[in-house]
Amino acid sequence: MSDTEFDNSEEPTEEENGLVDFVIDHTNRWRDYRDTNFLADWDEYERIFRGRWNAMDKTKETERSRLVSPATQQAIETRHAEIMEAIFGQGEFFDIKDDIMDVNGNPLDVEDIKAKLNEDFKQDKIIKAVDAIELMAEIYGTGIGEVIVKEVTAYRPATKPIPGVAGTAAIGVEEYKRISVPLKPVNPKNFLIDPNATTIEDAMGVAIEKFVSIHKVVEGMEKGIYRKVNIGPSGNDDDLEPTQELIEYQDDKVKILTYYGLVPREYIEQLENEGADVVDLFPEDSTADSYSDLVEAIVVIANGGLLLKAEKSPYMMKDRPVVAYQDDTVPGRFWGRGTVEKAYNMQKAIDAQLRSHLDSLALTTAPMIAMDATRLPRGAKFEVKPGKAILTNGA
Repeated sequence: MSDTEFDNSEEPTEEENGLVDFVIDHTNRWRDYRDTNFLADWDEYERIFRGRWNAMDKTKETERSRLVSPATQQAIETRHAEIMEAIFGQGEFFDIKDDIMDVNGNPLDVEDIKAKLNEDFKQDKIIKAVDAIELMAEIYGTGIGEVIVKEVTAYRPATKPIPGVAGTAAIGVEEYKRISVPLKPVNPKNFLIDPNATTIEDAMGVAIEKFVSIHKVVEGMEKGIYRKVNIGPSGNDDDLEPTQELIEYQDDKVKILTYYGLVPREYIEQLENEGADVVDLFPEDSTADSYSDLVEAIVVIANGGLLLKAEKSPYMMKDRPVVAYQDDTVPGRFWGRGTVEKAYNMQKAIDAQLRSHLDSLALTTAPMIAMDATRLPRGAKFEVKPGKAILTNGA
């Protein structure tokens, strides 16, 4: 499908531009704070976990060895395995007791609920998601997950009697709709939060930014989930990639920012009411005017400026569909402390010791020597090889 399919979409209105500017302005400042204080450390923590060497990780300028000790990797995997065993290893994840005042007096109703919850967990792969979230908490210090509610089409085996033929049935599959509530792991490098907050609920808002395949965005437009805008691939941003690779794939992907939080009511209501006037309570252009009347909303922006979706929070309790926890609590701060950060100094000490040993071993194996250059033939190349003969001019 070409990028120009939605060229006939309307130009952004003043309300749309105002809402986009409001969200982008705040998330840009939140990103600057996060990147300045944490991003470089997180990148190094990831390299330690994966055993990747980088020139920035040298313990001294003269070292030549590139060995990365697996000590911290072992600590992460041991702790991660213990926590996952504590969560899911007992075989009874849902601890629900039947109410003694149950009107029906049937204890099996709660067992049915538990069985259905376990079935939904398996279908939506919740255990796999929790596994990834907990592992990222061990590495970066904070585990984050996005709760997504959607209706999906599912299939199941079915039989249907064949009319007119007794005792026979057709075997096949039937299609049905089910409400899916998957938990999507979020890398801290893709998560933005108000730096003044210590919890998701206290924050003015939170945002998740990531790259999405362009066909998913176009599909959302066709289904009416997103507004029809002239979308195209975005540029590359290495900081948003889930892992550090030599070359990142750059084709057919769109940068999506999903904002869950407070926005001025006037922007949302004017979009919903097609430009109806909203009365301001504070003088225009004042600081208080921007925060005088806020409403919980969901805003989706593509490529840093195209408004795909803007609506008041559809959730009954107006809560934000994001969960987060700290692997190790840092009081007064949203971002936590993980196993890599706690083991960092010892990891650097072990790396320095191992690399120093290997560097000295290399000098023992192939020591540095001094030679009389006047005795070497012209153009000779000195190499250390077993059995190599060096022909010199003179005694």
